[in-house]
Amino acid sequence: MRPTRHVLIVLPEHVHLMDVAGPAQVLVTAADMGAGYTVGYVSEHPITGSYQGVALAAAVHWPDLEPDDLVLVPGWKAPAGSLGLSRTLLKRIRGHWDDGGRVASVCAGALALAEAGVLTGRTATTHHDLVPVLKRYRGVQVLRDVLFTCEGRLHTSAGIASGIDLALHLVAHDHGPALAARVARTLVVPAWRPGSASQRSVMLVHRNHMDDLAHRAQDILDNPDEGPLTLELLGRRLGVSGRTLARHFVSATGLTPQAYSRAVRRERAQQLHERGATWEEAARAVGYADSRSLRPRRS
Repeated sequence: MRPTRHVLIVLPEHVHLMDVAGPAQVLVTAADMGAGYTVGYVSEHPITGSYQGVALAAAVHWPDLEPDDLVLVPGWKAPAGSLGLSRTLLKRIRGHWDDGGRVASVCAGALALAEAGVLTGRTATTHHDLVPVLKRYRGVQVLRDVLFTCEGRLHTSAGIASGIDLALHLVAHDHGPALAARVARTLVVPAWRPGSASQRSVMLVHRNHMDDLAHRAQDILDNPDEGPLTLELLGRRLGVSGRTLARHFVSATGLTPQAYSRAVRRERAQQLHERGATWEEAARAVGYADSRSLRPRRS
């Protein structure tokens, strides 16, 4: 796992609870599984009222942050023209960005980032009702009808549930798609929904099902330290016959366990090759004798 990364959620007045709770739940669950996240909250006042009527407590002093830390601004519902955040907090967000920090938004949070000058010359998205408002900011390329966008250190999402999608994407980026899939399974949400044109990991695409046996098999097959397993051996580890496992797995994922395992290993080998390993080195690292095993095969 990577070193601890702090996530600071900045609370505007009239904040939407789901915009806060969704990403926070993903990140805290990931931390419970060993990911290096700590989550904190900051606001203009010790108590911040949510649009749903629940009051939220937060620190009023901006903490010391490292460039690798993430500042996340959730959305809010307030009178037209309201920035949601004070000029002081907007300057803090911009300062973190200028220092090389990572910044993210959910829903109307993109408007705060635009007001802070973070989105100038960059691509972003927001809730479809707020797209016309975001387009008023010069230099912002606004994408409509996507769940989230990721451009270097900048991440924006459309709102409400898409904040969960964005947080899962961040977990996959920071700690790998296998952990993101485990988090999604724990929260009983889809492991992957398309953000924009970002690459889809086989570990996430084939996790959008509710079959516990198939999930447990994928937990084993996703582990890069596991060598290739026969269907019968995998079934015995899970307490079922290979035939029963295959039936469940194909019904849930559309792939046989063998085809899924090959896809996972090819994806991992591709990542290693992109980082400088030769194809032979990458093949051995994922449990194959040589690179010929990485060639596509029919299921």
